[in-house]
Amino acid sequence: MNGAVINLGYLGASALFIVGLKGLAHPRTALRGNLLAALGMLLAVALTLFDRRILSLQAIAVGVVIGAVLGAVLALKIQMTAMPQMVALLNGLGGGASVLVAGAGLLERQNGGDSALSYFTVAAAVSGVIGAMTFSGSLVAFAKLQELVTDSSTQFPGRRVLVAGLGAAVCGIGLWLMVTPDPHTVYWIVVGASLLLGLLLVWPVGGADMPVVVALLNSWSGLAAATTGFVLNNNVLIIAGSLVGASGFILTQIMCRAMNRSLVNVLAGIAPQGSTGQGGEDPYVGRVKAGSPEEVALLFDVAQRVMIVPGYGMAVSQAQHSVAHLTELLCSRGIEVEFAIHPVAGRMPGHMNVLLAEANIPYELLKDLDDSNPLFEQTDMVLVIGANDVINPLARTDRTCPIAGMPILDVDKARTVVVIKRSLSPGFAGIPNPLFAAENTIMLFGDGREMVQALLKALKEGP
Repeated sequence: MNGAVINLGYLGASALFIVGLKGLAHPRTALRGNLLAALGMLLAVALTLFDRRILSLQAIAVGVVIGAVLGAVLALKIQMTAMPQMVALLNGLGGGASVLVAGAGLLERQNGGDSALSYFTVAAAVSGVIGAMTFSGSLVAFAKLQELVTDSSTQFPGRRVLVAGLGAAVCGIGLWLMVTPDPHTVYWIVVGASLLLGLLLVWPVGGADMPVVVALLNSWSGLAAATTGFVLNNNVLIIAGSLVGASGFILTQIMCRAMNRSLVNVLAGIAPQGSTGQGGEDPYVGRVKAGSPEEVALLFDVAQRVMIVPGYGMAVSQAQHSVAHLTELLCSRGIEVEFAIHPVAGRMPGHMNVLLAEANIPYELLKDLDDSNPLFEQTDMVLVIGANDVINPLARTDRTCPIAGMPILDVDKARTVVVIKRSLSPGFAGIPNPLFAAENTIMLFGDGREMVQALLKALKEGP
């Protein structure tokens, strides 16, 4: 097929990718955006098959069928609470694919005696390093999110020195790859070292920092794909990889700012440090007011404006559908209901948005942190479901606490706050939350879904 026609088709596929990404920014257009992006990928793959010397279309067809079946099974079986693990695993597979494709492309050019081998060697080396780090790092992220390993079991002395030394070794082997007469063999050496480096980088990261790591790994998978595009001289792969890499990095920066954490501290496994704020005494003794669903239902009866704050506890208890029923009931009674979404609520970027969209809660009801905070002072009731650090007022008042300066949802400024939580256990920062003992706070202790359902029952039965 003519090269100009191929590149024109690649341009069309790239345009579909961009329009698809734009569509994913809003739930109403997300399905269309996803379909357009999938159409762009189908077009890119078809053009590549026609343009390249394919050894066996039958083998490709078998791979497509196997991949489609596995993808369909995962899509149907995966629970929404496990979506972060799924994203991490897919990032890893993307990185692994880049490693294999770049290695195969390098071998092909080496065997063909390509005079421009040095150019492609550089691209292959970068693709191999980033792709291998993405693959191993994503597997660690998956294991942590799936709770196959615990945070306490992944720390060991001298890790940072080992990471620094290994990083220097990867750079050295990469330079060796540029000058060796047998680059393919050295390529797999640098890939092996990079696999270990990616594992060690993600190994110490705590569960609360996983949203940042998932976004970063997504960016890395895009960069690996883009550099593989240079190895294959494939324009659409360069463009698509660059889009993923750039968007993932922007999201990583947004998540770091939302947590008041630097990316270096996240990857170094440096947990927030500072005063615990406990002063050696239990801050909750004699101060916490535990309520019942019936008591909270009475407060809803006189409320005009309600703000719901979802957290990971909502995801764990699968309470989103019950929350949707509660929202519908309150709205039918003329109560204004909105949702305040913190950027790092859950275990991946947009986790709460996805859960609420699954329960068909209108997207217009969802407010981000900047839009939510000015509204709390005019809010009669705030219902918190399984959130902790993202609503802790110590971030504003205590400059020595681990989350000092972290942007939070100012739920304590509402007239009444109801917190659904299993216990008073601290969040990732390991500090108490004075909101739980505030004068305007009522605690509902129990499973998120069970408490929301009990609240629904009490509202329907009435006084």
